Amino acid sequence: MERIQQFFENQAFGVCTKLGEKLHISTSSIRLFFIYASFLTFGSPLIIYLSLAWVINFRKHLRRRRNPVWYN
Repeated sequence: MERIQQFFENQAFGVCTKLGEKLHISTSSIRLFFIYASFLTFGSPLIIYLSLAWVINFRKHLRRRRNPVWYN
């Protein structure tokens, strides 16, 4: 079970981890919220999750590209 959890933590964009760090909430409760909300609302939180994953990925990309000239 722990290997499955580590796989999803590494492969699932880190959205729940990032939200947990920002809001000071455990990541497992955020994951459960996304799972239960997806079942209750027929998958609409999946759109929110993917958009948050895109934003986090885009911010990482911007941070990598902001190297000043004197670091090259």
